[in-house]
Amino acid sequence: MTTTIEKPTEKVAERAPLLSVAGLTKNYVIGDLVTPVLKGIDFDIYPGEFVAMLGPSGSGKSTLLSILGTLLKPTAGHFFMLGNDLTEADERELTKFRNRNIGFVFQYHHLLPDFTALENVMFPAVASKLMDDVEAEVRATMLLNRVGLGHRLNYRATKLSGGQKQRVALARALMNNPALVLADEPTGNLDRESAHQVMELLAEINAESGTTFLISTHDPEIAKRCQRKITIIDGKVDSIETNPTVKQDVAAA
Repeated sequence: MTTTIEKPTEKVAERAPLLSVAGLTKNYVIGDLVTPVLKGIDFDIYPGEFVAMLGPSGSGKSTLLSILGTLLKPTAGHFFMLGNDLTEADERELTKFRNRNIGFVFQYHHLLPDFTALENVMFPAVASKLMDDVEAEVRATMLLNRVGLGHRLNYRATKLSGGQKQRVALARALMNNPALVLADEPTGNLDRESAHQVMELLAEINAESGTTFLISTHDPEIAKRCQRKITIIDGKVDSIETNPTVKQDVAAA
């Protein structure tokens, strides 16, 4: 099999990478059984990009996102974000870095069911003490308005539809103004119309704010919406391709 690696456009590549992944591996060990999941992953992502990570279930995408989100340690290799070698950081440093720089959107929204939409979005800033309650409420309200849920601020999570919950999760991911949002199958639990709306929203926010998105999916239709596509097969990068039908200019950071 021939691996296809296409470089990003000149306008993107002239900037330093936001995220660099070099020789990343991950093995799971149970007794004497060693199961390799990631087998030497290499790629760069640049500020403002909107990138899909495509691959079948079991290819290692979720494990890779967990490592890049500093939730899981790799077995070997390095990954750098904003110039920091995150494989060398201790847990305290990783927690601080994660809170300030990385947002997460999962397939299952993981909202706090007894909290309102507003309280769920405020939570990352309040819990990490990056904002006081007043600042957090103002920003959370703005974000919920941006994702079309200004009329649902005080609805508990249990009273929201699936698509609305995922939009709250997106607003929450943006709460601390992260440099990178990692989205793991963000539309996988939604009907087609809700999935379309969420993807439209992700693309709009990327274009407006320059927030970088790495979106894991097994759906080729979602990958078509992204500027570049990284395909992971059996724990390895099979190809990196630029999508010529999607605008490649990136917003200012």
